[in-house]
Amino acid sequence: MYKNILIPTDGSELANKAVEHGITLAKAIGAKITFMTATLPFHVFTLDSQVVEETSDQYKERIKRHANSTLSTVATKAKAAGVPCHTVHVENEHVYQAIIDSAKAKDCDLITMASHGRRGVSALVLGSETVKVLTHSTIPVLVHR
Repeated sequence: MYKNILIPTDGSELANKAVEHGITLAKAIGAKITFMTATLPFHVFTLDSQVVEETSDQYKERIKRHANSTLSTVATKAKAAGVPCHTVHVENEHVYQAIIDSAKAKDCDLITMASHGRRGVSALVLGSETVKVLTHSTIPVLVHR
């Protein structure tokens, strides 16, 4: 059975549901968890209004605070359930690739993730990170809806 489950999270409500499910699964089968969050690198040219108003250092600090907060929250939940866990924050232009690379680097044998993050037109245009992980991963993926 699975020994190390990678659970990517962005701190969203749906991702938190996948986190809860992943913790329950890990506890039931005696697995450990590797929580990860992926962030995009700073871009000078972007449509994201927060990035336009920030310097590179300000952006990196804001992203670091958000990642630390997100990972701390899920690690606390896992520890409260008695499930051992590790956390990792990765910066990558392609979130799906960061998920797959992290799973391989941390010797994870299952990826458990939310079914989607973006909604509406942006999900259609940009594509779902979950679909990309499903398409490119050689590690089994459990999708939580």
